[in-house]
Amino acid sequence: MKITVSGKNMVVTDALRNTVEKKLNKLEKYFNEDVEVNSTVSVEKNRHIFEVTIPFTRTILRAEEVTDDMYTSIDKAVDVLERQIRKHKTKLQKRYHNGGTIKFENITQLSQGENDLKIVKTKKFAMKPMDEQEAVLQMELIGHSFFVFKNAETDEVNVVYRRKDGNYGLIEPEF
Repeated sequence: MKITVSGKNMVVTDALRNTVEKKLNKLEKYFNEDVEVNSTVSVEKNRHIFEVTIPFTRTILRAEEVTDDMYTSIDKAVDVLERQIRKHKTKLQKRYHNGGTIKFENITQLSQGENDLKIVKTKKFAMKPMDEQEAVLQMELIGHSFFVFKNAETDEVNVVYRRKDGNYGLIEPEF
């Protein structure tokens, strides 16, 4: 694994860099050595943020944790990544059945109850064309963190969502 550690609003000390590399190397058993791992450590007021991204063909594994201690954030993010790998083992195996990036023999299967995903509610609603600003307003009015709408300009289905930083994002599908 090729691990990159960068800092935002802070200097990455050797001790912190070594800790990040040590913790992320625990995931090495799941990947071949050519996998690139990008991690960012940052501090905003008393929030210690650790982000890690592992991009490979058509898939990105990502985890972000925020706590009041950087080392706790690192531990939690590595745990999240490990759960993601185990949870999506079957999907990843189908996608990468030719070998390649992931070593599937090292991924243990989740317990049956942990792997079952169940849809508990289905909603249908009429979509009237609107612009992004109106969609954000509608989302805020109903108190959700996302809103699906038909874009009046492009005549396509889009999604607006509230980001963790308090701003908004727009998802435009590409076919």
